[in-house]
Amino acid sequence: MQSVLCFIFLAAYLAIALEHPIKVNKSASALIGAGLLWTVYAISSPDMKVVNAELGESLMGTAQIVFFLMGAMAIVEVIDAHHGFEIITKRIKTTRLSRLLWIIGFSSFFFSAILDNLTTTIVMVSLMKQLLEKREDRLFFAGMIVIAANAGGAWTPIGDVTTTMLWIGGQITTLAIMQGVFLASVVNLLVPLALAGWIIRAQPVVAPHKPTVDKKQDTSAFEKTLMLALGLGILISIPIFKSITHLPPFLGILLGLGILWMVGDLIHQGKEENQKQRLTLASALTRIDMGAMVFFIGILLAVAVMEHSHILKSLAQWLDTTVGRQDLIVFLIGLVSAVIDNVPLVAAAMGMYDLQHYTVDSFLWQFLAYCAGTGGSILIIGSAAGVAAMGLEKIDFIWYLKKIGPLALAGYTAGAAVFVAQHQL
Repeated sequence: MQSVLCFIFLAAYLAIALEHPIKVNKSASALIGAGLLWTVYAISSPDMKVVNAELGESLMGTAQIVFFLMGAMAIVEVIDAHHGFEIITKRIKTTRLSRLLWIIGFSSFFFSAILDNLTTTIVMVSLMKQLLEKREDRLFFAGMIVIAANAGGAWTPIGDVTTTMLWIGGQITTLAIMQGVFLASVVNLLVPLALAGWIIRAQPVVAPHKPTVDKKQDTSAFEKTLMLALGLGILISIPIFKSITHLPPFLGILLGLGILWMVGDLIHQGKEENQKQRLTLASALTRIDMGAMVFFIGILLAVAVMEHSHILKSLAQWLDTTVGRQDLIVFLIGLVSAVIDNVPLVAAAMGMYDLQHYTVDSFLWQFLAYCAGTGGSILIIGSAAGVAAMGLEKIDFIWYLKKIGPLALAGYTAGAAVFVAQHQL
């Protein structure tokens, strides 16, 4: 039975990794894999009550992650609909390309920590189209934004989906992950920025010849500021909500959604229906990437079968015996995440190692958060942020591998070395 499960899981994994060549959406591959795995597991199990109980447990854990991500994405969509991000992006002005690189790098780093790496990448890459005329400059900046966004998302529980998974799963806590991974994430950002800044040196910023014409906006300055402040305030307060109430984070995000929805209805109640329709949270929910949500559901349920069948435990024992060093194992997981999506990798690692032997906020979980969150920057297909940038700017895989990959690898390795040294000290 375990051989059949491994074959199905690896086949689904391969289909996910080869999404673009085979032209089959990874969400479909994840759902098929999950369905087949649970079917085989149920048929071969002697006790269906146990299987149903395990399925219920896995579904509850998966639902918590999906509800949280849906809520966070909806809040960001509401802010964007009110043009709230323009308050920040319009303040970015400089004539030197290297200085602009540092501004964009640090902005992406801290935006990602508050929002998430995917949203930050979309916002900042879109901004580059308004600031830079030369396509070569835009491509280079898009690559650096991916590195900065992934580095920023790794040190907060809401900055990257894999860190969120570890947080909701109880492997890490808010303050510990911020204290433990922040320095490594900063180094992961600084090394590529320093190298890239030296490459472009004193080149000037070539702005678009024709200034971007602002579209007629249906939100006032007050509405922009209010929704930006309220939305970011809700996202930042979720870890505080969890620490005070000890309730799952998805309840906090749902409470925040209700507040944001109510405030939106109140400030737009005097407007005509067709004018305020796009600004409502109900409209924002229709713009959420549901394909990504379905992928998370499928892959998490698929990995759950591998955990319940004790295959992941056996894999962990084999790695410990073969590789030996825990830091090297996690470092390799980060490198693999550049090729294979980091969500199933982290889900598998959570099943391989349990909290009885590896306690909350231990070296394993914090280093995993760093490696899985930043290792994907090495290849353009290794993270959701990279895939988003690839789509927005039509970035070529080989170009990214040559121009950005070495910078990302240098930052990843330097950050990992700093994390290990920090932990030992």
